[in-house]
Amino acid sequence: MNILIVDDEAIIRMGLCTVINWEALGMTLLPPAESAEEVLERIPGERPDVVLTDIRMSGMNGIELAKEIKEQLPDVEIIILTGYDDFRYAQQALREGVTDYLLKTSGPEEVIKAVMKAQQNLSMKREAAEHGAVSAAALRSRLLEEWLTGGGRRSSDTTGFKPVIDWLQQNGVLSKDEICGAQPMRVVLVGASGWGDERFSELILGSAENRLQELLPCVTLVRNHTIIVVLRAEEGWLCMRMLEKALYQVREMLKCDLFAAAGEIVHSLSELPQSYEEATKIYAYRVLFGDQGLYEMKDIERRRGGRTVCSEKEERELLGLLIQNYATQLHAWTHRIIEEQLQDPDATPTALQAYLQSIIIVAHRWLDRNREIGANEPTAVPIFTFEAGVRLEDELFRQLLNVMNEFHQGASDSRYAYIQRAIAYIRNHLNQQLSLQQVAGVVHLTPNHFSEVFKRETGQGYIEFVTRERMLRAGRLLLTTQKKIGEIAGEVGYEDMKYFSQQFKKIMGSTPSEYRLSNVN
Repeated sequence: MNILIVDDEAIIRMGLCTVINWEALGMTLLPPAESAEEVLERIPGERPDVVLTDIRMSGMNGIELAKEIKEQLPDVEIIILTGYDDFRYAQQALREGVTDYLLKTSGPEEVIKAVMKAQQNLSMKREAAEHGAVSAAALRSRLLEEWLTGGGRRSSDTTGFKPVIDWLQQNGVLSKDEICGAQPMRVVLVGASGWGDERFSELILGSAENRLQELLPCVTLVRNHTIIVVLRAEEGWLCMRMLEKALYQVREMLKCDLFAAAGEIVHSLSELPQSYEEATKIYAYRVLFGDQGLYEMKDIERRRGGRTVCSEKEERELLGLLIQNYATQLHAWTHRIIEEQLQDPDATPTALQAYLQSIIIVAHRWLDRNREIGANEPTAVPIFTFEAGVRLEDELFRQLLNVMNEFHQGASDSRYAYIQRAIAYIRNHLNQQLSLQQVAGVVHLTPNHFSEVFKRETGQGYIEFVTRERMLRAGRLLLTTQKKIGEIAGEVGYEDMKYFSQQFKKIMGSTPSEYRLSNVN
């Protein structure tokens, strides 16, 4: 594709010509023009695909030039350069069919993005004009996807996949005399990111796909925000070196991040699904490894899985933050535990997801216990998933913040919100000493006032309430765990097991042993 730069200021004109490696972007840079009139003289012979022009020039301005160019070349893509004072004119230019506009203060990366967008627009127009070619491309992409993902196909029968075979041969992946023989190939999954705004996610994928096609003997398709690359492979380290070099060039060219997962090298079309399946397993580790790098099975095969359940210490830390309504500290806590998981050399995506889900469950169970005395239906626990483009700590923090806000919003609707906070604190510290003075201090009240309001709101004295909560917790532990009675006594704040048993029988109607036996069935 040809690009023509137009500006009557030599420093800007030459700067745009030299600061960007146009050839690396797949563009042929035509000699720059210094006026609209010069452009109109050259248009018939040079026929640029993209015109990058200043909006204010002596003589004809950029908007007038755009209108004239469109009359001669309707499909040309035009990008306007504007200053802050020309913003109104830039909007007018968009109405005249201009593709995009950029501030003159824009850096090279913004210019590259605008040109990439123009390139894709041109490609779409040309493909639409060649409907038959588009249909053929869609068919071969669909067939290739079906071949790779169709239930782990292992058959050597390729009769119905001739468009795919032709495609592979045309792009150097397959030679004509080695369709099912010893032909080294592999599937590589590539994710592209780093341009920030979500609006550019498809653009960056398309641009990376185009560059990979130019640099490698491969065919590609985009599926689920991932580029699937079927690549002619060299045996051993040469293949990885070729891949690394191509990925480096694309990263430098597009100023983006690339994550690549390379499946095993196979030697026939019938084995390609195996390579795809292996690449898919490796690609799942993007959530652990980050958005850059090239990985193979050897990088993950020794991982046995990290923790799947949060510890009691982490649970206490979390609930303390939720009770106290500490959003900033909660964010710092989520960052710390995510970092600990990512640095675990045994961590796997499955184990990490289970671990984070356990944290979400802990938070929602706490919310159910502490929403109000006499509670409503349990809240639905959301499933923690790894969404593309979403940072783990941001998603975990968002879900935990929702729980914290829901609890404190409900508490604030109560006349005595601090009593709800005190109850939540008590339930979270049943394994510790809980004096009236201590809990009153947590909610910043004098012990006498707190004791009076607490009894009025709960219908129970402070000591009676705490003792009942301890016994209810002990009862749940007796029924849901195999822990010894002495251990359970310690978990609800009693060192003297005999005294614990007396209190338990007084409130629950039987000794701990009798309670466990009578509820076995």
